[in-house]
Amino acid sequence: SDFQLVQTSGKLTLQINTTYNTQLASVLKLVGANTSFPVGAHTELVWGNSRLRVALVLDNTGSMASAGKIDALKTATKNLIDQLKNVVTTPGDVYISIVPFVKDVNVGSSNYNATWIDKSSWYANNGSCSISGNTTQSSCAAAGVCSKSQWTSQGSCQSHNGIWVTGTGIWTPKTFNSTNWNGCITDRGVSGGPGTSADYDQNVAAPTILIPASLFPAEQYSACPLQMMGLTYDWTTMKNLVDSMVANGTTNQPIGLVWGWQSLVGGGPFPAAPALDPNYIYNQVIILLSDGLNTQDRWYGDGATTSTQVDNRMYYSSGGTVSGTCKNAKNAGFKIYTVQVNTGGDPTSVLLQNCASDPSMFFMLTSANQIVATFNQIGTALSNLHLSQ
Repeated sequence: SDFQLVQTSGKLTLQINTTYNTQLASVLKLVGANTSFPVGAHTELVWGNSRLRVALVLDNTGSMASAGKIDALKTATKNLIDQLKNVVTTPGDVYISIVPFVKDVNVGSSNYNATWIDKSSWYANNGSCSISGNTTQSSCAAAGVCSKSQWTSQGSCQSHNGIWVTGTGIWTPKTFNSTNWNGCITDRGVSGGPGTSADYDQNVAAPTILIPASLFPAEQYSACPLQMMGLTYDWTTMKNLVDSMVANGTTNQPIGLVWGWQSLVGGGPFPAAPALDPNYIYNQVIILLSDGLNTQDRWYGDGATTSTQVDNRMYYSSGGTVSGTCKNAKNAGFKIYTVQVNTGGDPTSVLLQNCASDPSMFFMLTSANQIVATFNQIGTALSNLHLSQ
């Protein structure tokens, strides 16, 4: 027998060549006839009418530098990109976006003139004060001078019979441009507590200058990650971005998740997502990998005690009512895989467990090398498109 199974891009071919021995062999021998007959079978299965759009939301924080995690993440992500590329029959069957995140994400400094950016906080924290030693607009405004110029503090001024005059500092902000701004933005604004419709950090509503809270706030974060990449099937460029990732900064999973979602629909720095062809079924997926618990966002400082406060921006449950980015994205039809890489003995992330679309879509890993196997497992599930005769 000759059995051959060949998989090519988008097609599975099965060819069988064998012989069949008839049950009348003893009778046929008496008359000199053949007792076996060649049999051949050929069939082809082609990939069905499903298409994939996948957002890779990848933790690039400082702790990823330990235990080989950032290198394993690079290998796993590039393998996953190749895996999804191999199910493509027609360009556009698979689109992928990549969102490296830390406390902030990077929308690209070339967007400095975009109307969807809120520059107010950036101006207030990047500039110079007429009174030295004041590095923010608020501290500058509260600064004072002494009538006896040799004394620079209120206490020394008054103890030497000087007159201290407050509110005399003049703040001069820097020019907001691609040279002075590194492209980082922090969480969008809110107009209420967890669960309110005005929580713009938990949705992908279009930004508008008429609603300042809907704009994306610029920040000069010192550990700004790589610029995000919108939906594409430029496989080489994707892998080059992954190779360039470095580990730095603190953890804000909510901003990574909401921008993964944003990349799938478009808006802000992302062009509108390619139109959905009604002849296809679309699987839209977010894969969020992080190696730690949340520590910092726009409102809460770096430290373990802030974890729950940051978590609540992504998943909040009270009195049987659930809200937050996870719920909003899932309600909109997006599937979420979550991966916790726990090499430091942290507790299991209940947040990531709750955020996954299904318990089977949450992965708890205890070593870096498990990232590669897990991404392969997810890639296999995503590649399992519908087959038709």
